[in-house]
Amino acid sequence: MNGETKECILQVKNLSIVFGGLTAVSDFSCELKDGELVGLIGPNGAGKTTVFNILSGLYKPTTGTITFRNREGTLFPVENKTPAALNRIGIARTFQNIRLFGNLSVEDNVRIALHSQREENPIDVLFRLKRFYIDEERITERADGLLELFRILHKKHEPAGSLPYGEQRKLEIARALAAHPSLLLLDEPAAGMNPQETRELMELVSFIRKQFRLTILLIEHDMNMVMGICERLIVLDYGRIIAEGVPANIRKNPAVIKAYLGSEAAALPA
Repeated sequence: MNGETKECILQVKNLSIVFGGLTAVSDFSCELKDGELVGLIGPNGAGKTTVFNILSGLYKPTTGTITFRNREGTLFPVENKTPAALNRIGIARTFQNIRLFGNLSVEDNVRIALHSQREENPIDVLFRLKRFYIDEERITERADGLLELFRILHKKHEPAGSLPYGEQRKLEIARALAAHPSLLLLDEPAAGMNPQETRELMELVSFIRKQFRLTILLIEHDMNMVMGICERLIVLDYGRIIAEGVPANIRKNPAVIKAYLGSEAAALPA
């Protein structure tokens, strides 16, 4: 990022979570700098989504602390906040399994995520006062702008569940961006996509990072995508960090290669 010093936006210290005696994540620590695009990778069952579930408020950690700095520079301890509270202060996420409102329109899926940005009051809504219509127009314009960015505006009246898989992925990211986050957690955004869709997604993720001034933490199994867009990688295995560094070094790290392939090799496939 042009060699300049970036402020820390997320600091995680000694994070652990235990389910019924089973330690799913152990002593996980990391820092994300403002504007970074970092990959969280590891074999299946390594604990990556569990980390995301903790960072997004779905799980409460057994031990450890999480501190988040919003765009205004305010620091928040976030390990015990609800997903809704975290969303309000600037942390948004997508899910490994798509969670759209399939029966609602594409546009309404994004409009729902914009509810916290509404300005009208209950009286405006009840009596359909002028401010209600002004607010409706503003929210619709904001939603349509996001859909246009993801090239699905022409399908805004269609049920979200009728979209092809790749476009549902895009819609889920658009909905996450509607909350105007400063930290975006992407859980396997390329899952189920073909190579062409994955390449387009790589370009899109890089674009929205700059356009929306985002810090992005990304879980992904597609090594081409991870190596192509991430500045730094954190590698988990059995809930513990086994390596951290730039993609070129991670590819050749013996512990990482063993975790993925189960044997020694020159490097992970590029």
